[in-house]
Amino acid sequence: MASHHATPLKFLAPGWFSVVMGLSGLTLAWVRAVPYAGDSALAVAWVLGISAALVMALLLALSLLRGLRHPQSLREDLQHPVRHVFVATVPVSLILLGTVAHALSGSSALARTIWMIGSASQVLVTVWVLSRWMTAGESGKASASFWTGITPALLIAVVGNVVVPLAGVRMGFPEWAAAQFGVGLFFWLVVLTLIFVRLGQHGLWPERLLPATFITVAPPSVIGLAALQLGAPVLVSWMAWGIAVFFLFWSGSMIRRLRSTSFSVTFWALSFPLASLTALTLRLSENSDGWFGVLGMLMLWLTSLLVTLLLLGTLKGLLNGTLLLPEPGPVSAPAASTHGTRV
Repeated sequence: MASHHATPLKFLAPGWFSVVMGLSGLTLAWVRAVPYAGDSALAVAWVLGISAALVMALLLALSLLRGLRHPQSLREDLQHPVRHVFVATVPVSLILLGTVAHALSGSSALARTIWMIGSASQVLVTVWVLSRWMTAGESGKASASFWTGITPALLIAVVGNVVVPLAGVRMGFPEWAAAQFGVGLFFWLVVLTLIFVRLGQHGLWPERLLPATFITVAPPSVIGLAALQLGAPVLVSWMAWGIAVFFLFWSGSMIRRLRSTSFSVTFWALSFPLASLTALTLRLSENSDGWFGVLGMLMLWLTSLLVTLLLLGTLKGLLNGTLLLPEPGPVSAPAASTHGTRV
């Protein structure tokens, strides 16, 4: 075990960028709270936004260093039937950081550049992830690797494209934003169908991936926000809000099991979805009675508390050496889907 502690960088999987997604999502939620909390909400948003940018810079630097020192570990992540989809957390984080920069300081050249790099990278990652399905079929092991990889985490890689219009429309790229949004919207339905088929045919995903169930809350939440940017009727966003709330309660049925699961970076999968739903609730409160704004602010405080607990848990795990460790068991076949997957 001492050797593992000596090389924690080796186990810095791409899933760590979900921390940036959570902080960025919470930043955008606090921006939505400005009509209710004024300058104090904006101040909190600035602190969170800067924190997200710093964490992103740190993770990019460490990931580059990891790629140079431990190239085999990086290749294993890219070839892993489950873990490879978390590569998408990098471009989605860039899109969100560009969106945060635009929300806080306007359409600056920096915000546009970060957003464009993230947007283009997300398209490439989506194509790469989906192309694996065809190569799996060629190897004659399609059933094994395919169904093992069907988890809610797949939504990040394929449906993450719906994040693009949040800033893209106001940046002056409405056509591109709509086109990429369409890709994410289409595959949202495809991936959801596959997830439910997997549940019926092959059972639940590994225990350590249980927090990722909450990722199902994110697509309808972001779709509701993006639809308004693209000029859709408000009722479309209300429908998206209803779907998101349903998935929140559906995922919430896992809470009891989550409480007995040891903390890992996968728990950050709760942060961005809840922050997105909070942002959508606050946005829709502008078109509803006052009580909806109260609900949005309550959700904001609860989500902020959750992110604070996640930060404390992450710091504690890094200090006591329980996070950056090798994966406990292999995941390479349907029969192996009961094994854990550290992401």
